[in-house]
Amino acid sequence: MKFLAILFLLTATLSAEVPKVFAGLFEEEVPVRANIGIIAPPPEIEKFIAKVETAARKKPEWFKEYTKSAKPGEPLPYHEDLGLTKEEYDEYISLWAQREFKSTAEVMIVLRETLGNTWTLTASGEAGIISTLRYNPEKDIVRSPNGVLERLEDIKAEATSILGAWSGHEWRFEEETGLGNTKENFAIGRYDEKGFGLVIYRVQEISSEGSRLLDKSLVIRFALGKAGHLKLPRNSSPR
Repeated sequence: MKFLAILFLLTATLSAEVPKVFAGLFEEEVPVRANIGIIAPPPEIEKFIAKVETAARKKPEWFKEYTKSAKPGEPLPYHEDLGLTKEEYDEYISLWAQREFKSTAEVMIVLRETLGNTWTLTASGEAGIISTLRYNPEKDIVRSPNGVLERLEDIKAEATSILGAWSGHEWRFEEETGLGNTKENFAIGRYDEKGFGLVIYRVQEISSEGSRLLDKSLVIRFALGKAGHLKLPRNSSPR
């Protein structure tokens, strides 16, 4: 009994604490059921998007300048040169507010401690690419096969953003060489009110001639807490 007590204390001492960035989202070695998906507003919004695209082609320089100060993933503020009347713009905003997360695939994610005091989200299926990322809590960086993703300012997205109101943490890698440009982003967080967590990943590779060599994006949503936990048969793991 004494030996077992010592062994228990030793195991507890050696077990690392889950990094703060994952706290409340994942538990170590607990599989989570998640869904890859897209954010889609009602199809009726397409007619308004087409009008804005037509207006942008007519005044490309103005449109480029106007969109410089726009928030990524949010509707542009109203302007008569957008090609919409004020009534049409208001209808567009109303349709935008009705956007929903539509699942395209179900995957599984497990938070695991890896070599060198790093952590990874091991994922199955189409989300497998995020399994190559390693988070270092001491340096607060994420390392990928491309290089080191540096920590950015925390995210606090408004309800009007494409994903809705959510908060989280983000890391980014960017490198430009004679062969082209590579960008990689990774973010994790939670919705403000919906009881769901998010994992967001994107990697882009553009050649020096401007050709798109790689462009992969993932929006992964999962229920927080026990609602998202997945019971597996013994010896099962994401592949």
